[in-house]
Amino acid sequence: MIAAFLEHTLLKPTCSQSDIEQVTQESIDLKCKGVCVPPYWVKKVKRDIASAETLLVTVIGFPFGYQQTDVKAAEARLALEHGADEVDMVFNLSAWKTGMSEWAKADVARLAKICHEQEKMLKVILEIAYLSPDEIVSVCKLCADAGADFVKTSTGYAPSGATIEAVKLMRKSVPEHVGVKASGGIRDYAFAKALIEAGADRIGTSSSIKICQEIIGGQVEDQGLQAY
Repeated sequence: MIAAFLEHTLLKPTCSQSDIEQVTQESIDLKCKGVCVPPYWVKKVKRDIASAETLLVTVIGFPFGYQQTDVKAAEARLALEHGADEVDMVFNLSAWKTGMSEWAKADVARLAKICHEQEKMLKVILEIAYLSPDEIVSVCKLCADAGADFVKTSTGYAPSGATIEAVKLMRKSVPEHVGVKASGGIRDYAFAKALIEAGADRIGTSSSIKICQEIIGGQVEDQGLQAY
């Protein structure tokens, strides 16, 4: 089922408490894999999820990733303390494009260690809109070597988001045990399914309702996709 791939996402800067409550309940009702919310709302959403199996995901260093590692580390620790199951950190492209690849790798490794000590998972957002195909390969390999559990396409705030070509390339560039999350501009079932077939193990989207309604309404057939 497609819902097993979906992380129902709300990261708008103007989201209200009622918006957060709505996206949380929708995630539970749809049986989405997870719900992704801003760090400010993690503690509340953890309470609201209660015993539901929906994973609680939040973002770190969002949306540009150029915070100091100590700041990201503090964010991650607090998010985990508040109940996050997974954190999606933004890769420091500013450092990497300056030639400081070892510093960027250490940034990821520090967050991976913090998450793994709590038996939680780390995803790293690459922001592929700013990367060439060769750079995507290099950054994916760097993140995998640093201990990332997933590499992720986009924040949703860059000029473009997930593409089938990038997901295929990311899947080829990381070991089998490292997942690929596609996000940014995923608004219908057809595109979500194509991304999964290209190698995505998770889909981050604010259009989970529409994607699932296309199945419920008989517009498409959910073909029993196997989730990560």
